[in-house]
Amino acid sequence: MNKIIITTDSTCDLSDQILHDYDIRVIPLYVSFNDKTYEDRVNITTDKLYNLVTEKGILPKTAAPSSKTFIDFFEPYIEEGYDIVHVSISSKLSSTIQSANLAASEFPKDRIHIIDSMNLSSGVGLIVLKACRLKEEGLSAKEIAEKVRKIVPKVETAFVIDTMEYLYKGGRCSGIANFVGTMLKIKPIIHVVDGGMLVGAKPRGRKKAYQLLLEKINADKDKLDSEFVMVTHSLNFEAAKYLKEELSTNLDIKNLYETTAGCVISSHCGKGTIGILYITK
Repeated sequence: MNKIIITTDSTCDLSDQILHDYDIRVIPLYVSFNDKTYEDRVNITTDKLYNLVTEKGILPKTAAPSSKTFIDFFEPYIEEGYDIVHVSISSKLSSTIQSANLAASEFPKDRIHIIDSMNLSSGVGLIVLKACRLKEEGLSAKEIAEKVRKIVPKVETAFVIDTMEYLYKGGRCSGIANFVGTMLKIKPIIHVVDGGMLVGAKPRGRKKAYQLLLEKINADKDKLDSEFVMVTHSLNFEAAKYLKEELSTNLDIKNLYETTAGCVISSHCGKGTIGILYITK
């Protein structure tokens, strides 16, 4: 059996430390302001992203890597004798997986296994970590892919949008909805369902919104896979501290990780967004 490497893209929103600890390799997506393009997590940070939004008065555009870029990414691992299990951002949210599949078809059959996470942010990351655990158990790349695909629909992703400005500027809500939402301090909760994003509750105020996130995971405590739980945010450190404390107090979680959303995810959700992501049994 060949050696195995687990790969993903920069939307996984796993910290550098987690990527290092689990030997996960990442291909970046792109963020661009007019004629200047950056590689997510490589030469732009989330802090810098928001500074550029303020400076330029526009939101960035995001783009997937090309199939050629994926070929260049995969090729060294194949040449070194690795089989690859690659976990991608949802096919309903990005064309990234299309490029990955095209690239994989250029290599011998069964050397690269592409998995559609049907998720985003650390919802992708959770699936990646499960793939790493299966790798540690000695499974083949094909076996890992088969088991991980069964986990995909069990990932629960919900996050609170702190500012509607990014949804509005990105064309995801009307000017009236933006105005009303801002005036009423509505903090919509977004859920990932079947690979796409749906608006759930629309509570007024952060406190109520955060409470709804906690109520959701507490309602699932009897079927919670406690190995990994994520609190992921776009520079909302105070809220992350609060949610982690509540989760640690009320639930038995083996690995509770706080991670920061990268530039691609932050470009669409805006500063202050925060979510709780987990897997059910």
